Amino acid sequence: MKLQKTLAALAILAATPVMAQQQLSIATGGTGGVYYPMGGGLAEVINNHVEGYAATAEVTGASVENMGLIATGDADLGIGLADTVQQAQTGTGRFEGQQLEMIRGLASLYANMVQIVTLEGSGISSLSDLSGKRVSIGAPGSGTEVNAEAILTANGISYDDIDEQRLNFNETADALANGDIDAGFWSVGAPTSSILNLATTNDIVIIELTADEIAASREATPIFAETTLAGGTYEGVDDDIAVLGVPNVLAVSSEMSDDLAYAITKAMFENIDELKAVHPAANETTIEFTMGATPIPLHPGAIRYYEEAGATIPDNLRP
Repeated sequence: MKLQKTLAALAILAATPVMAQQQLSIATGGTGGVYYPMGGGLAEVINNHVEGYAATAEVTGASVENMGLIATGDADLGIGLADTVQQAQTGTGRFEGQQLEMIRGLASLYANMVQIVTLEGSGISSLSDLSGKRVSIGAPGSGTEVNAEAILTANGISYDDIDEQRLNFNETADALANGDIDAGFWSVGAPTSSILNLATTNDIVIIELTADEIAASREATPIFAETTLAGGTYEGVDDDIAVLGVPNVLAVSSEMSDDLAYAITKAMFENIDELKAVHPAANETTIEFTMGATPIPLHPGAIRYYEEAGATIPDNLRP
């Protein structure tokens, strides 16, 4: 009789439906940048604090590809450079003729720095010295490529003037170390692992833009902001260096439910220390930064959280 009761209880448990967690995909970038660890940290926040959902960070080609993945529903969240995200949402620039109007912001996470790296002895000490050289402009479909082209074009350098290579961050670092390229662009939070690793085995140089080059770049691409790469960020680079910065946006589709967008935004900001433990770039992830740096309308669910937190929502951020 006891055995029968035990078997009956097990049968009831087996027949009870288990609530499956809904899977969320976060489109990030390559493993040598900041998007991937930030996306992984956000996935853990969702897994730990958003009931009924499980998230995974996916390696991608970064900004341009990520906006397409959100538009097609192949990713639920994606990180992208602000200029790329704005182009996708408005159908301009790289997205001319293919407007992804459904793109919405959840938050702005941190600012990228456009870092142009070469090695000691390369003969390259300025942007103009890149002419005739082998230059990595970033992975295909990345925000780095968008930024590199904008900076070069604004300062009179076209792809016809360089031998452009489309390499991701780790590939760019390896190619520099092996002598296969002369310089490379990174548009990424600082410090980033691929440059850190390169600097431990090679004497690196970060090319500083002149005031005129910064002004020309900002006139052509107003979303650029002048910022400073602090001396000591990388081994052997002791002086502060003027660079261009671009905010990074956490984007979703307008089709995401208001409740889910609200829950993710709330979980991220209320557990921001968990993101900071993954990467120091999350020190910039604040409500104030989101209000000032986001170039596209926010998702209504995110707006609900920000209003609860007491933020004033600018008109341009309301869909």
